[in-house]
Amino acid sequence: MKKTDPISTEIIRNAFIAIAEDMNAGLIRSAYAPVIYEGKDCVVALLDENGNVLGQSSGLPLFLGNLEVCIKETARMFGWDIFKEGDIFFVNDSYFTGTHLNDATIYAPIFYKKTLVGFSASRAHWLDIGGKDPGGPMDSINIYQEGFRWAPTKIHENYKPRKDIIEFLKMNGRFGYTLEGDLNAQIAAGKLGEKRFLSLIDRFGLDMIKSAREEIFKQSEIIERQTVKKLKNGIYRAEGYLDNDGITKDPIKIKMTVSVKGEKITIDLKGSSEQKTGPVNCGFAQTVSACRVAFKNLINPKRPVDGGTFKTLEVKAPEGSIFSAKEPAACQWYFSILGLLIDAFIKALSPVMKNQSAAGHYGDSMVFILHGVDYRNNSPFIAVEPTPGGWGAWGDGDGADALINNVNGAFKDIPIEIYENKYPVTIRNYGIRKDTGGPGKMRGGNGLYKEYTVNTDLNLSLWFERSKTTGWGLFGGKDAIGPKVNLKFPNGKNEKRLKSNSYPIPAGTKVTTFTGGGGGFGNPFNRNPENVLEDVKNNYVSIPQAKKEYGVIITKNLKVDYIKTKKIRKGK
Repeated sequence: MKKTDPISTEIIRNAFIAIAEDMNAGLIRSAYAPVIYEGKDCVVALLDENGNVLGQSSGLPLFLGNLEVCIKETARMFGWDIFKEGDIFFVNDSYFTGTHLNDATIYAPIFYKKTLVGFSASRAHWLDIGGKDPGGPMDSINIYQEGFRWAPTKIHENYKPRKDIIEFLKMNGRFGYTLEGDLNAQIAAGKLGEKRFLSLIDRFGLDMIKSAREEIFKQSEIIERQTVKKLKNGIYRAEGYLDNDGITKDPIKIKMTVSVKGEKITIDLKGSSEQKTGPVNCGFAQTVSACRVAFKNLINPKRPVDGGTFKTLEVKAPEGSIFSAKEPAACQWYFSILGLLIDAFIKALSPVMKNQSAAGHYGDSMVFILHGVDYRNNSPFIAVEPTPGGWGAWGDGDGADALINNVNGAFKDIPIEIYENKYPVTIRNYGIRKDTGGPGKMRGGNGLYKEYTVNTDLNLSLWFERSKTTGWGLFGGKDAIGPKVNLKFPNGKNEKRLKSNSYPIPAGTKVTTFTGGGGGFGNPFNRNPENVLEDVKNNYVSIPQAKKEYGVIITKNLKVDYIKTKKIRKGK
């Protein structure tokens, strides 16, 4: 085998990443659904012949290292010989991929001179996959209510599409035309990845590519082992609660024990809730991915993911628990528990990684769905979007305001102009929800408010979480304010909701969503008064909040009264 050198290794490493980013850009530009081409609810990866990651695009961190599971599990089920030239596979089974059924994973083998050399893979959110409610139910109690469920299936075979399978998928989704368009966008992204990868092999040779791959994997593993080895050995714990499962009112417990020993970190989720009746359950593969996100946040966060990462991490979850759900558990909103899991890992290790740790963030995707018939063209529609909120502060800075949650990464909310053009809705107000970030020496980020006025009779589905366990503070920082949703009907009636499923609302109804903030870091009375003043000027903090939580007196002409501030902070 031809040996690599440091310069060639870096060129090849960055080429792997660039190929993945090209694939992702192609997918986004070709997609039919706004949730993909505007929201960017997708991720792609280039993998080697063993199903290990060579390069993964920026996208949803929640899928970190998860695409490889689909390939390796397919091989485990059918053998590696199942992969033939010209084949393309589809899978969406929640217990196989760990996610909900809307997440379609498309993957294909890549051959070079008749030899299997790798795989292209992508995952994207399909708008509707035939569940009992458009877009996915908020009140499902088993997987069968959530849509069509597929084990690994060839949708292309010997370079030809299997039209019977594709037609079946189209006919069982409410928006079959869009479904086929998004499927083709994922296929095109995979073919682009294949073309780029084969070109790279032609340039350097297969032996050099493999040699560089081994060196890249080795470097990543060594760096992570060295970082973990520097941590103090011990047992660290954290816990928290989701509000409920959408069916009952019972809170859902997450309990985490993190063991650090030598070069290894073990995350054990024993003591967390058993799988629930409602759709908050998660397949184990996705639990592992979320733990990888948490791990990567603290351990070597700047280096991209590849087949050498996570060798020092072990994840355990009891079978039949919310983190390792079994059939027929409902899994539609599986990700709610995972944002809390990521926060909990950081909280658990914060005593020994203070400089790298951040307070809890607002924590959930806060999903907002409208569906019905658009009176402007008499056609059915569904609008799906997550909602940003506030992130936790850390030792060197304030938490981010109005940022999407940690499981969604590069996900964007849909621009107002696009939203109003595509859907019979007017968005009249949108802005920062002041005073929602947790007070601290470093302030937690604020959430958002957004006001929708529906222009025709519609149905509203909501999944807003973390009102019980809000973004927590660290090292003297205070907790954040949680979410809420207000409905104001044309008859003047007002209603508050956090979760609803296909709830009918008449034309003229105003729905205002409020997302929570992130926790503060450090004692609020140690915050620089000038920074508090700047927060007040920017409408992040109110004048009463500045006095109550930060001990800072702001005058009517927006100046700091240092004499009164000093007295308050000294308790006089």
